[in-house]
Amino acid sequence: MQQLNKKIRHIRNEKLNTIKPDYRGNKTIDGLFANGDELYMPAFSKVLKWKLSPNPQRDEKQADTFVPEVHQGAAFIDTTADMVVWLGHSSFLIRLNGVTFLVDPVLYDLPLMKRRVALPCLPEQLRGIDFLLLSHGHRDHMDKKSIRTIFNQNPTIKALTPLCSGDVLRSMERRLPYQEAGWYQQYDLLPEGIEVYFMPASHWHRRSALDMNKMLWGSFVIKTASTLLYFAGDTGFSSHFEEIQELFGPMDICLMPVGAYKPSFLMQKSHLNPHEAVKAFNHLRGGTFIPMHYGTFNISDEPPGEPVRLLEQIAAAGMLQGLQIPAIGQPVLLRELVN
Repeated sequence: MQQLNKKIRHIRNEKLNTIKPDYRGNKTIDGLFANGDELYMPAFSKVLKWKLSPNPQRDEKQADTFVPEVHQGAAFIDTTADMVVWLGHSSFLIRLNGVTFLVDPVLYDLPLMKRRVALPCLPEQLRGIDFLLLSHGHRDHMDKKSIRTIFNQNPTIKALTPLCSGDVLRSMERRLPYQEAGWYQQYDLLPEGIEVYFMPASHWHRRSALDMNKMLWGSFVIKTASTLLYFAGDTGFSSHFEEIQELFGPMDICLMPVGAYKPSFLMQKSHLNPHEAVKAFNHLRGGTFIPMHYGTFNISDEPPGEPVRLLEQIAAAGMLQGLQIPAIGQPVLLRELVN
């Protein structure tokens, strides 16, 4: 009954293929993207509670000196092998079938948030990038300085983005061509032999005081004849993992967020903890689990090394197969993972 007086619309890119039968498009309520069917907006009262409450792991966090290992060098940029290279946080270089993607690049310090660990190479060395994949508009995933640097070094690059991202992207780099998609839609800019789909995530959007949920968020599936690769973006746990597996089949490689989950009263609806990430991976029937969204920025209450320690414990207990924890800059060669 509460939605009777609200303006409900379903929107998608009408020029693109929608792979979910009878899907009308992403639901908006009074112009705001819903998180599936319902609006989700983090309550200011919970943010205030977080800021005013002591962290029960404060001493443990301060004593935890963990930072991800870094393999220095840029040799991976000039090779042609299919690979995944973690660049810290949720940033990846992915090469499949001769096509190179850069996902959610955040290559510098952010305002009020410094990187805890370096890149393996200078940002300007990231050349030969064909496509920029941007999962959502939060500043630790969609960074103006990084996007400008990548465009200047890769003038023929194209961006694959969520619905209603155009205004934000044009404010960052007006010359960058882009294509927007809604959930369950297939981008049509890819060369033959490789496909990219924008898929659901349980999250939200905000970059300023006036744009709450004005831009969509989501995840990506990259598909070739031999490989299915899933990038989860930022997400809480929901039914979309099972649905993605039902649409595509088992995922060969899953890039899964495992950090920024405490305090749970604030983070649970928009981030996965390691146990939830493993549950999601199993719903995806994943082959290789590569963690992300940990160790690079200080954005939550858990100690920086806790996500990795928990993943290793879960794997040792036999509840996670295919765990790979690469260093930043360490190529994970896909021919060794996919038969």
